[in-house]
Amino acid sequence: MTAIPANLSGLDLRAEIERLRKERNAVILAHYYQRPELQDLADFVGDSLELSRKAAETDADVIAFCGVKFMAETAKILSPEKIVVLPDMEAGCSLEDSCPPEKFAAFRAAHPDHIALTYINCSTEVKALSDIIVTSSSAETILQQIPADQKIIFGPDRHLGGYLSRKFNREMLLWPGVCIVHEAFSETELLKLKAQHPDAPIAAHPECPPHIVNHADYVGSTSGILNYAKAMAGQTLIVATEPHIIHQMQLALPDKTFIGAPGADGNCNCNICPYMALNTMEKLYVALRDLEPRIEIDEQLRLDAKKSLDRMLDMASGTVGKGDLGNR
Repeated sequence: MTAIPANLSGLDLRAEIERLRKERNAVILAHYYQRPELQDLADFVGDSLELSRKAAETDADVIAFCGVKFMAETAKILSPEKIVVLPDMEAGCSLEDSCPPEKFAAFRAAHPDHIALTYINCSTEVKALSDIIVTSSSAETILQQIPADQKIIFGPDRHLGGYLSRKFNREMLLWPGVCIVHEAFSETELLKLKAQHPDAPIAAHPECPPHIVNHADYVGSTSGILNYAKAMAGQTLIVATEPHIIHQMQLALPDKTFIGAPGADGNCNCNICPYMALNTMEKLYVALRDLEPRIEIDEQLRLDAKKSLDRMLDMASGTVGKGDLGNR
């Protein structure tokens, strides 16, 4: 965990971050699951890949990524010429942790007739071992382009993979990883909440297990859930994903009511991502001041990982032919 010097207590952190942003020619990115104060000062707030692409389009010399490690690594893969810092290098991901590269490589080797369709919540090494990366917003579009007779490994999120498998009637070998945040929602407590708000639809992230997704009126990525909130006719929405997304909903739609789906204890405190919570204003200031902790990736590894990301971007835009899908 990043150590914070004791002499920061008297600083105006927001002013100092603004000063360093200009001095470093830095762009600050914040994922929807970050603390509200980090979202409020970021240049861009959004999903992980969306943020990396926006940062790559800027003339910034430094990317400060308020998110988790795999997100910052994705930014470095797409912007190798930029310095990428992560406020706390211990900000990991349970999905990434569930899928060690050496075990994934062995799993791939045991199923040579399968292509690896891999969720972006994974390490750079696993991206390099994959054929196509997907996000929660692009997965459906990409899966529909893969020939029906092509065998598929999907990892590391078995819930997202299972949702896709059920929706499109596609058999896939699922890696057994889960997101600890989305696993924490309680079906019993969700049904109690729904009984209290019978007219409120439920929006759920596909990382949720089936017993939550099956009750949802809308299933989609964090940006998709935000767009659903903007488009829905009603005034109240129950939100089954990490609750910090609600900050953006409240900013965009102050007249509507958003309720975080509860955990087993009847509230949503257990559904705050402990990894995302490691990033703070103090750590962001130190990262911009020292340009550390810094993301570094071996160039050959970066290029290998970029292939699967490029394949995703091409398929999401419809520029890859079906005959190309098996070529790694």
